[in-house]
Amino acid sequence: MDLTQFEYQYDHLARDVTALKREISNRLMYSVGKDPVSARPEDWLQAVSYTVRDHLVERWMKTTRAQYDQDVKRVYYLSAEFLIGRTFTNAMLALDILPAVRQALQEMDVDPDQLFELEPDAALGNGGLGRLAACFLDSMATIGVPGFGYGIRYDYGMFRQKIVDGRQVEAPDYWLTQGNPWEFPRPEVQMRVRFGGHLEQSGDTVRWVGTDDVLAMAYDTIIPGYGTQATNTLRLWSARATEEMNLRAFNQGNYMGAVESKNQSENVSRVLYPDDSTLSGRELRLRQEYFFCSASLQDIVRRYLRTHTGFDALPDKVSIHLNDTHPVLAIPELMRLLVDEHLVPWDEAWALCQRVFSYTNHTLMHEALETWPVDIFGRVLPRHLRIIFDINARFLASVTAAHGQDTELMRRLSLIDEGGERRVRMAYLAVVASHSINGVSALHSELMKASIFKDFAQLWPERFNNKTNGVTPRRWLSQANPGLSALIDQRIGRNWRRHLDELEGLRHALEVPGFLAAFRMVKRGNKERLARLVLERLGVTLNPDALFDVQVKRMHEYKRQLLNVLHVVTRYQAILANPDAQWVPRVVVFAGKAASAYHMAKLVIKLINDVAQVVNHDPRIGDRLKVVFIPNYSVSLAEVIIPAADLSEQISTAGTEASGTGNMKFALNGALTIGTLDGANVEIREHVGPENIFIFGATTEEVAQIRAKGYQPRAYYERVPALKAALDAIRDGVFSRDEPGRFQPIYDALVNWGDHYLLLADYESYVEAQEQVDALYRNADEWSRRAVLNVAGMGVFSSDRTIAEYANQIWHTRPVLLPAPRHKSADVPG
Repeated sequence: MDLTQFEYQYDHLARDVTALKREISNRLMYSVGKDPVSARPEDWLQAVSYTVRDHLVERWMKTTRAQYDQDVKRVYYLSAEFLIGRTFTNAMLALDILPAVRQALQEMDVDPDQLFELEPDAALGNGGLGRLAACFLDSMATIGVPGFGYGIRYDYGMFRQKIVDGRQVEAPDYWLTQGNPWEFPRPEVQMRVRFGGHLEQSGDTVRWVGTDDVLAMAYDTIIPGYGTQATNTLRLWSARATEEMNLRAFNQGNYMGAVESKNQSENVSRVLYPDDSTLSGRELRLRQEYFFCSASLQDIVRRYLRTHTGFDALPDKVSIHLNDTHPVLAIPELMRLLVDEHLVPWDEAWALCQRVFSYTNHTLMHEALETWPVDIFGRVLPRHLRIIFDINARFLASVTAAHGQDTELMRRLSLIDEGGERRVRMAYLAVVASHSINGVSALHSELMKASIFKDFAQLWPERFNNKTNGVTPRRWLSQANPGLSALIDQRIGRNWRRHLDELEGLRHALEVPGFLAAFRMVKRGNKERLARLVLERLGVTLNPDALFDVQVKRMHEYKRQLLNVLHVVTRYQAILANPDAQWVPRVVVFAGKAASAYHMAKLVIKLINDVAQVVNHDPRIGDRLKVVFIPNYSVSLAEVIIPAADLSEQISTAGTEASGTGNMKFALNGALTIGTLDGANVEIREHVGPENIFIFGATTEEVAQIRAKGYQPRAYYERVPALKAALDAIRDGVFSRDEPGRFQPIYDALVNWGDHYLLLADYESYVEAQEQVDALYRNADEWSRRAVLNVAGMGVFSSDRTIAEYANQIWHTRPVLLPAPRHKSADVPG
């Protein structure tokens, strides 16, 4: 299909600049309440956003009506995060009206680029988990999978990261200050969510009574597909106090109490991931997770019952996917709804659950698998704790019946960890209840079966499978990198936006005269764009001809930003020791947030900034080395940073990263990867060629061997002079003259306290790989050729491919069939 003639382009207004100008003016006047003379840029942004949204609404209603008419099986994707970024440019991309909107605004004397930059990122996620969910929603709509995303409408997101004196400072992210023109409030869709209370039992009937209730109000956002009329819905829940709670306090004359009760109720949807270093923070996190699971499951059941009587057809019409463990409370909640509210016998209800639920695991680290203390769980959700105990008892009885009495096996399989403080194992509950459990890279899925879920995989090998992650090429190439997109269009056409495997055609472009030079020109333009941003925000001047070495991701010890810093310090010391050598100029870029209670990650941020302060102001270094930490990493910031990268740092300890998607985005934009054989790096190497990626460090098997033999990091420290010099400089205050002992904890963690993620063991291999990077970068044509081969090899890493596999192999759903375009209103999605 020729993507320059999209099926949905029947609407002449999308291409008619004159009509667009009229629409924008009307929206400015009648929706925003401003005239052009007094309108602020924010008002113009609201007006043009409403205008673009209008072009999505009819197809949204049409898709929803078709889903009901065809009684399709819907996929409900539950996730605590949806890192959707900015919606405005993405919507125009899906509609293919960006040139028309840009021209209309220019003719109205409004700077479109200024408006695009005014839109805040939706603060609905933090890292790869949330961005993956956003890519998946995009792909579900694009390939026609009938789906709903369910999550929380966070008032402030996680936090806005500021860097003050080199340290991370958390501030509220007021992303809703100007309103959100992309959402549709649904005050008529409110679900009552219950907490606390106690249980009363009469025979086999259990009643949950005396609860404190909160209302969940729905907000809907349109998720458009690309090159299709199909759309889907992201439904987010916002907490509201019940009228009874407010009225009771007011009637007692306790006005402050009424306000306090209202605030306490609505805190559930205030922030993403409250600080869990305190008991109250942990309890709030549990309430958050149940809040959106309960509201979502009530909504799913309500929607199902609109067109069905009884629950026999539920698995044929509903698939509920759990994105990690945060939504696993949906399992006991569905059991509660079926058994308590709709009087479905237990065995029938459990059989339905096991056909409805599927689960994606995102971690191999036992300490990262979510568990909840039984006492907190029982206080907040007593009915669900009882249900989980009942599920566990029946499950263990079935295992005993099949495998005999094996106490040790029972202990390992139990949904309740009885060692020390009793805890509910949420990942285990997900595995027992789901008909499919998948990992997110080939390596991760195999390790998952061999480690954290080994016993379960032996019980049910047929349930475990792999679905390697992907990213949407619309956001991460077409939108983020228009220069490279245009160059690709010239060589292979536009179809790659929906069929990313067509990037293979770029291999033939390598021999086309001038292509590599044009590719380099695009990359340099992207680097100049990033350099302007860094100069504006940080006051640091970057050389666009330098190698841009980039590591941007959530700050965590296993992602090993600290190993990168060790190389920076080593490089700094080497330049000082040998200033006359022909050094390849390098700019090292960091960005990422640390959880507010994660002190070591925050100390690493401080170290990065202190190293940057010393290196960037040392006149002996000049442009040969620059270091920058860009605050408040976000989707929109990633869209500027990633296209500018020459080198992509994917350096986690082998066996710790489930997949990664940043590695895919960088390679898709023509960066070469330096990384370990971890997560999807393994598959990237297979598809781009081992000669076009810099692999270093211990493999997963070698990591296990090193630990089994008794890892002694001090031996590496004492044996490798460059490593010792770098660590000593950090320890002795070379980068912290005002407080020489500031980074002693980092030195101790690596040298004296076990170096849990094997930075010192991988250091020599990493530095050697960095030397190979320098050698290749000196040959501009060869570097560009290998960069193009990275782009050409990324076709398999489209989220469209991933979602097609989910739809065909796990959800067993088919695309909705849409009628021909029409100009007739339809029911509002609900």
